Amino acid sequence: MSRPAPRFSPDTLKFLQALKRNNTREWFGAHKDDYEAQVRGPMLAVIERLAEDFPQIAPDLVASPRSMYRVYRDTRFSADKTPYKTHVAASFSHQVLPKHESAGLYFHLAPDQLWIGGGVYAPQTPQLQRIREHVVTNLRTFRSLAESPAFRRLGGVRGAMLKRVPRGYSQDHEAAEYLRLKQFLVGEELDPKLAISPRFYGTLVRRFTTLAPFIQFLNAPLAAAARFKL
Repeated sequence: MSRPAPRFSPDTLKFLQALKRNNTREWFGAHKDDYEAQVRGPMLAVIERLAEDFPQIAPDLVASPRSMYRVYRDTRFSADKTPYKTHVAASFSHQVLPKHESAGLYFHLAPDQLWIGGGVYAPQTPQLQRIREHVVTNLRTFRSLAESPAFRRLGGVRGAMLKRVPRGYSQDHEAAEYLRLKQFLVGEELDPKLAISPRFYGTLVRRFTTLAPFIQFLNAPLAAAARFKL
């Protein structure tokens, strides 16, 4: 008999909505047990199942309790001093590469949104240059991923862009639209009610399965450079 697929509950969305209205340390402290049971617990259950499935769908990535983002906001440099995030999120990074310098899979659930996607969000200049060179060298492979019908349904590859093609490449380069990217992101926004549906986990796995070859492509030059340094 198969196990039920992990998912969130209506109480998860209710808690996140209540936190959005009452984003104070006093309120959260009084409802910490609710957070553990209704938000953190279900997210860890999803992550635990992904850890079982990743060897088949994304063998280079890691799913562990550390994949879950903390609920506490870093307010040191923000005008918004509310102490807590009003969404629950997890990212799944490369098993060797630094988490914030490599591509990975990601999803978050907020009261008004479920977002599933992946890519590389904030690469440093050396990592971004390696990815660009990898795209140019393997443009046919990259296009087969980025311009596939499945990716088009997700809105295609997007992210913050330079106004011009970066130095070192001609302005009319055949990969110009991709060379201008400072991020390489793919994903879609879904109805948050999907997260409480029995269909949630299957949808998450299907999206991650679609994205995994793209993530592997982005990480290939970064992993090669990391091995060279060893």
